[in-house]
Amino acid sequence: MSEHRIAPSVLHQWTFDLWRAAGSHEREATLVADHLIAANMAGHDSHGVGMTPRYVNALLEGDLQLNRAPEIVSDASSLLILDGRRGLGQSVAYQAMDIAIDRAERYGVCVMGLRNAHHIGRVGHWAEQAVKRGMASVHFTNAVSAPAMVAPWGGAQARYLTNPFTVGIAGPRGEPIVLDFATSAIAHGKARILYNKREKAPSGCLIDARGRPTDDPAVMFEPPEGPRGALLPFAAHKGYALAMICELLGAALTGGETTRPENMKMKSAIWNNMLAIVFDPRRLGPGDRFETEARSFIEWVKSAPLSGTIDEILMPGDPERRTRAARADGIPVDSGTLEQLDQASAAIARSKGSSPGPLSRKTQR
Repeated sequence: MSEHRIAPSVLHQWTFDLWRAAGSHEREATLVADHLIAANMAGHDSHGVGMTPRYVNALLEGDLQLNRAPEIVSDASSLLILDGRRGLGQSVAYQAMDIAIDRAERYGVCVMGLRNAHHIGRVGHWAEQAVKRGMASVHFTNAVSAPAMVAPWGGAQARYLTNPFTVGIAGPRGEPIVLDFATSAIAHGKARILYNKREKAPSGCLIDARGRPTDDPAVMFEPPEGPRGALLPFAAHKGYALAMICELLGAALTGGETTRPENMKMKSAIWNNMLAIVFDPRRLGPGDRFETEARSFIEWVKSAPLSGTIDEILMPGDPERRTRAARADGIPVDSGTLEQLDQASAAIARSKGSSPGPLSRKTQR
């Protein structure tokens, strides 16, 4: 399937204009565009502009709400529960993290639960928000949508979603070291991209509707109604166990919804719940000790002889930095995703009276 390249500034403007036409105020539209394009720039197309059609569907179905501020449900100084009120996740999660970081600056630590947000996108983005302000953070996130997407270890049918686990801390030179991964073998969005490109999935990632191993991502999307396949957890029982912890801490503990049939009545919406632990690492001891020890350890790890399968031993966050440099002049968008984005823009035009028009008019081969 053919691939197109779009300048980051063009893609950002189109996304901003789409959400302004949809009804977002200027700040919200900016936050959404910032987040989605940043995900593409980091190489995480699964959480980039390709999510826009689903967001538009959730809006037009009446589930996703625009221009929401998170509501403080419980406030015990360094312990907070916020409700996202079904608002755009890129906006309400930014606001929630801003509050948590302010509290961590004041008290040294903040444990913040955010519940009932629409899809908050790439959670590493929120870890980077904390690191930029001198904080470190740990995030446990669940997701609720329909249908379920991931089978438990040893199971032959999906029961939950891709529940990411995330950690962010500044490296010895100040660069963010960010661990951010789905607890499934691949993210659902990556399966969507493989499906749009008509490409096969890596082995060990998928089972079909009968529980048999497969490399065909179509099992996640066809037929639209009826039995589907499932993603598998990464690292067998270890990924499954971590996914359960994300569900329990991110949702059950914060008062959010877990992935049960009673909570899966939506069509396109994705609800996220997140428990974030944000803390000031400077309060734990002298910063120069961390700098010296972290630098020495990283240098030791990177000194290992290469096996021949990669060109360099990388730290968490390095692949994203490489990809940002490689995509500075253009972000790749496959034809299937581009068609879906054009359809989303047309749907906004029909519902709201205006839109930025087809994105396909702005592509460069």
